[in-house]
Amino acid sequence: MNNSTEYILYLKDVHKIYNDKIVLDDIDLAVSKGEFCTVVGPSGCGKSTLLRLILGQEQPSSGKILMTGKPIQLPSPDRGIVYQKYSLFPNLTILKNIMLGKELALPFIGRRRAKKKIRNEAMHYLGDVGLAEHAEKYPYQLSGGMQQRVAIAQALIMKPKILMMDEPFGALDPGTRENMQLMILKLWEENRMTIFFVTHDLEEAVFLGTRILILSQFYLHENGNEGEVQNGARIVADYPLESFAPSSTKVKETAEFGKLIQNIRYEGFDPEYFQHAARFNLEHSDSFQTLKGE
Repeated sequence: MNNSTEYILYLKDVHKIYNDKIVLDDIDLAVSKGEFCTVVGPSGCGKSTLLRLILGQEQPSSGKILMTGKPIQLPSPDRGIVYQKYSLFPNLTILKNIMLGKELALPFIGRRRAKKKIRNEAMHYLGDVGLAEHAEKYPYQLSGGMQQRVAIAQALIMKPKILMMDEPFGALDPGTRENMQLMILKLWEENRMTIFFVTHDLEEAVFLGTRILILSQFYLHENGNEGEVQNGARIVADYPLESFAPSSTKVKETAEFGKLIQNIRYEGFDPEYFQHAARFNLEHSDSFQTLKGE
């Protein structure tokens, strides 16, 4: 990571401390344009904190975070975000929900002509997420999966350089979740956008990503002592992955996929290796996906 300008996202020696608690400890990361980067780790290890730093919602306690070689200081449309809990205005149609962000940024002069262009763009992205025929419906008329598609279209219309996703499919049923996985892979394959995707589901992370990062506060120190809860999280494993886009989810049932999951689980999650799987939050709805044996 010698030349930060080569990467769309570059973190060097990043620490985040709240009061006396170290949350992130010495994070180094370089992400190239077009990577689909997935992030997994124990509950409370700092995954969402890392996202907030990249979004510019918070500043690191030390270290630097650069985007295309420039420091990230404030939130910007060049970093879009999709959360697990979608936020749609119930009194606006789906089309108007998607248009709203760009409309608010319009200058007063030439507003009418610009709104027509934004409408066309919104319809384009509704088509991309498979909801063009639902443009005039209201949020309450859509299923959870459909509303999450709207949230993705809301982010895409701002044309972000990096699309950040914080457990976006975690609240969906398994069938809808797999459909959403295939949809986001299709969008990534067509546009080669850079995606930074946080999930508790190791299977999902491997299926989607071209690269997987394992973030954990449980690791072996340089002196050989095991990490304790008060330690800040580090990236304990970083693997390149072969993208499965735009494959069927049936690839998850293959021996090759299963072996890859086992290898990553051992090197990233085995209590005898990097961290203590026993200290995961087993009450989390997705924890079994990360820790279950094959």
